[in-house]
Amino acid sequence: MNRRVLLDASVWIALRDAREPWHSRARELVRGLLGERARLAFTSLILGETLAYFSRSPRLRGQIMDDALRNPALDWEPVSHADELAALDLLRQQTDKSYSFCDAVSFVVMRRLGISRAASFDIHFRQAGGFEVVG
Repeated sequence: MNRRVLLDASVWIALRDAREPWHSRARELVRGLLGERARLAFTSLILGETLAYFSRSPRLRGQIMDDALRNPALDWEPVSHADELAALDLLRQQTDKSYSFCDAVSFVVMRRLGISRAASFDIHFRQAGGFEVVG
């Protein structure tokens, strides 16, 4: 069984911002995933969304950077040009969906890596189908 779970920006943000409505749920969710020894995967695009959210909070932005660089439970997954092209193709094909390029890249990377679960509070992961959304 693949113990890898994609860590979406929506959970990462809620985890680190105590003012977020989903903060307690994010803490509980991540604690449970770590308890089952899940590896939390993220991409540069997810990191970018998360850092953008914390752009006015140097302390929390620093914490996110420390997570990305030093947290042994997190895996920074590279995004290839082929992944980006596949994401654009997905967006062109699924014009009835409203997910972002970052989300589409996440779906492509998850499929490439065989990751079937996403830790997300974002409805788009459910819209995409084919993934178990924990959150």
